[in-house]
Amino acid sequence: MQLDVPAGLSPNRGGRSVGDAATRAPFKVAAPLWLFLLSVSIIVAAWCWLATPVPLGHAPADLAKRLDCVSYAPFRGHQTPWNSSVVISPDQIAQDIADLARITNCIRIYSVENGLDKVPELASKVGLKVILGVWIGRDRLKNASLIETAVSLANQFTDVVSAVIVGNEVLLRGELPEAGLREAIRSAKGRVNVPVSYADTWDFWLRYPELGHEVDFVTIHVLPYWEDVPPRAEDAPLHVLDARSKVALAFPGKEIFIGEAGWPSGGRMRNGALPSRINQARFTFDLLDQASRDNVRINLFEAYDEPWKRQWEGTVGAHWGWLDGESRQLKYPAGSAVSNYPFWKMQLGAGLGFCVVVFATALLTRWRSAAPMAMLRWLAVAASATVGGVLLGVSVENALYESYGFAGLIRQGSLLIGATLLPLLCTNALMADRTLPAFVELIGPREMRTRSLPALLLGVVLLVTILVAAESAQGLVFDPRSRDFPFASLTMAAVPIWTVTLLSRRKLPVCATSEAVFAGLFAAAALYVLLSEGIQNWQSLWSAAAFFLLGGALWRSRSAVLSGISGTPRAAQLLTQV
Repeated sequence: MQLDVPAGLSPNRGGRSVGDAATRAPFKVAAPLWLFLLSVSIIVAAWCWLATPVPLGHAPADLAKRLDCVSYAPFRGHQTPWNSSVVISPDQIAQDIADLARITNCIRIYSVENGLDKVPELASKVGLKVILGVWIGRDRLKNASLIETAVSLANQFTDVVSAVIVGNEVLLRGELPEAGLREAIRSAKGRVNVPVSYADTWDFWLRYPELGHEVDFVTIHVLPYWEDVPPRAEDAPLHVLDARSKVALAFPGKEIFIGEAGWPSGGRMRNGALPSRINQARFTFDLLDQASRDNVRINLFEAYDEPWKRQWEGTVGAHWGWLDGESRQLKYPAGSAVSNYPFWKMQLGAGLGFCVVVFATALLTRWRSAAPMAMLRWLAVAASATVGGVLLGVSVENALYESYGFAGLIRQGSLLIGATLLPLLCTNALMADRTLPAFVELIGPREMRTRSLPALLLGVVLLVTILVAAESAQGLVFDPRSRDFPFASLTMAAVPIWTVTLLSRRKLPVCATSEAVFAGLFAAAALYVLLSEGIQNWQSLWSAAAFFLLGGALWRSRSAVLSGISGTPRAAQLLTQV
């Protein structure tokens, strides 16, 4: 990277004597060194705290052996049930079923399409029971065909198929009226020798109590994370059992089967509900432990993570599995405590390396520059290095989990690259006593464009980061359900921008309208996020603060970002129009 070196400045600038320089030299060396050591200490302490494992009452793998039943879908990678032409091979299904037979007695499937009609035959070879599901929707002819297939399988594999569930959340999705659903259930119930049910969320069963006459048992879904007012993970098991009790009161004499209960290991917060590895393990253990004491049947949702769900539900949709979707292994090793950051040592190492690079950039720039220096600039460098060192590992992990498809990869990758480069570029600008370049210096009239390579590079990275951040802000306003909070990357970017804005600011009589527009956008988005997400959601609070910080930096710099532009009459005339 080419660094600015102000010309015509001598080491003795300002009339300082050699004796004064010698007296100040130890301080100049000691201050950055102590700040560097402090930054490193904070990064190490933060990661040791973040990665602290939480011991559970029992090892998660031991708990898994007690699973009564678990939801299973075979889709891996880019395989998706929405593509009717995708047929999962029997070998792939057989591999999964063999692994699941070691941790559960039963699996629940939701369809007989995409190769899933082979599940009963394959399950019979490993001694697994199957709750057979029929995925019905608006197409009644297709519904009849799928029900026919399910009936045939239930009658053929009588020692494997323990129940048939006709329809999954059809009423919730509004794909069939109650009368159409009744007709579908009846068409299967009279032709199989196993119990028949319908599955929907617990509150929809309370809305349609007459459905209880059509089924042999009531299958309810209770996913506390998706409730209108989601509880915290610590309170979620009790919420599940309370919901079951309410349904039991509405359907006396009917068995109430919890067909789905689970907690995600990753994704955005909703109110106080935090998806995490620790919370998933704790929720599952506490729920199944209480259910075993109360003799309540529960089907755990779900066996494997399903990456394809990110397209419809965001990051959280792909992280409900008890087993990893890629490795197909249990997420939690037997006998060990659970940590939210199993690769924390790598993340810590990356953070420490990043801290070193930021301080090295500052030292190199300072060595080649004779710009006035103050302790505040080193404090600003330490702030950028510390924040980046702590959050880099979190930002990289979030980008990997949250990227889906080409657009998601570009969005997350651009934000991560910007968040990584801005601390370095802003440190260089800070130590060289340069202001933030204006957007008009990058894309404005030729007379106003900057000719400084460092300023141009900083400006391009800044502009790209602002554009991606603006897209994220609008996503949280107009499509909040499937959008994650970019709190880590935004903070990494906002802090160094603020350091340059505060310490390299020069007052000019001209404003940059584009910076003001973005500042207003970020402020409005932050206010909306605060009002819509609630005060229990620390991810939303943090993201809103980062948006405010970013917008505030742009607003504060709107009268200073043009300091590098030549003061020609033509430029001055153009600036008054910006």
